[in-house]
Amino acid sequence: MKKSIIFSMLVGAAMLVACDPIEDRDTMTGAITADQLKISAIPVVKDGVKSNYIELNSEGNPCLSSWDYGFGTLTDTKGTVKVMMVGDNDIVYSGMNPDGTIITKKITVHVDKLYDVAPEYALFCGDNGTKTWVWDGDMGTPWGNGGYLSNTTPGWWSNNLDAIEKGAVEKGFPGDGKNGSMTFSLKGMKLTKSDGTSGSFSFDMSKKTTGADGNVWGIGKFYTKSVNVLMGIQPNQSNAIVNEYDITKLDATHLYLACPESAAGGAWSTCWYWCFKVK
Repeated sequence: MKKSIIFSMLVGAAMLVACDPIEDRDTMTGAITADQLKISAIPVVKDGVKSNYIELNSEGNPCLSSWDYGFGTLTDTKGTVKVMMVGDNDIVYSGMNPDGTIITKKITVHVDKLYDVAPEYALFCGDNGTKTWVWDGDMGTPWGNGGYLSNTTPGWWSNNLDAIEKGAVEKGFPGDGKNGSMTFSLKGMKLTKSDGTSGSFSFDMSKKTTGADGNVWGIGKFYTKSVNVLMGIQPNQSNAIVNEYDITKLDATHLYLACPESAAGGAWSTCWYWCFKVK
């Protein structure tokens, strides 16, 4: 999490402390340095190996606490969190002293085995934590529209790689053309496009959508924040940015997304499709 956000949370907590009686505030000691912090981040051992459950503890320090463990934050002095990567994981502690100064300290924790992690994390980001996706030119026309809840790839107005390149330039998204790419990173759940724009992503595989034939059409939902996928726009709505998608296909080498042109649209109404493959 960005320091400014952490600082805002800590300041908010400080304001709550400031509302306590003065005798309670008087128990707070002076500012300490990062070297004086007494904190720990210890993996929970399961089956004789270090798991991805990490016990965090900063009790005893005279400062407000926030932990950034790469996949979320903990704003407490003690708690157990879950990371999503095997190997070394950096956990950053931030504390705010009574005088308002911020101190930080990084702890690197090694994880031997993952427990209770949805397999989709590896599908999106690969076994090593990063994965790059590009247009699926192999399927012919990886971007366009078709029938909502019916098609799973462009079925009406469809574009091959050359047409995507032309459309990206015309619509003001030159980096999203045929040579564009997206890298998904587990750490921070970050999505970075080849043109340098970046943001975060998330997914929810419990949110399935039933198709016109009564079978599952959308196998889950995919979300972006502060960034969109390649040509992630609604062309008939002034190129409005799309941040929520249905997932129509996801495996180790394919990611197919869809979004209806209108939230009120029913079966066979206009829907846009994006088809990507692993680079």
